[in-house]
Amino acid sequence: MEWRLFAFSLRKLESLTVMTPIPFPSRKILAVLCGTAAIATVAGCAKDNEIEISGGVGITATRTACPAVAVPLHTGDVTLFDPAASRDAAAIDVVAAITNLTPQCNDGGEKVYQLANFDVVATRRDAGPARSVTIPYFATVVQGGTAVVSKRIGNVTVTFADGQTRGSGRAQASAFVDRAAATLPPDIMERITRRRRAGDQDAAVDPLSIPEVRAAVQRASFELLVGFQLTQEQLEYNVRR
Repeated sequence: MEWRLFAFSLRKLESLTVMTPIPFPSRKILAVLCGTAAIATVAGCAKDNEIEISGGVGITATRTACPAVAVPLHTGDVTLFDPAASRDAAAIDVVAAITNLTPQCNDGGEKVYQLANFDVVATRRDAGPARSVTIPYFATVVQGGTAVVSKRIGNVTVTFADGQTRGSGRAQASAFVDRAAATLPPDIMERITRRRRAGDQDAAVDPLSIPEVRAAVQRASFELLVGFQLTQEQLEYNVRR
């Protein structure tokens, strides 16, 4: 089931820890964007991101049961050193980054299936013989911005052709989410999507300023987060750069 939001805006959610078994050094290491809304109403025939004026003025957006897909801050790239203990620029062996993260969601059943394909592009220091480098990555499902529902570790192999300094690899992450958990209760849905007109007592009230509405939307929000499975030292290196 889809519903329409009026005056859609974004807020940054801090304090997300998803790297296990290796803990993060700070509660501010990761930040993901989660959706919030200002004034909500039924949006007529407007399309996503279009101005809707039939019952007021706002921007139409669509919410589905599909988890949002993102790369958490500081986990989208990794630097490998040779020798491994060195942090000198001259010792940088391989630098890799996640790119082209593309979600594909199937929300037709009781279990919502979210698949995310992504590429890894890398450069190496020396244009030597053909070489492959295997890098671990994680796929974590987070509910409400903070609760880790599941986590899986995978490996992506980056291949460098003979004499080339640039290489690439491709991998994917997936997640299952209960549709019931990702669906708003009918009373909350009604409070958010109810049409409001100028002059109504609550016309200027943001439904998400109401604590119980905000909490219900947060509980029904899921994210599939994909990033490199970094060591403590690798994460600290990314943060300090």
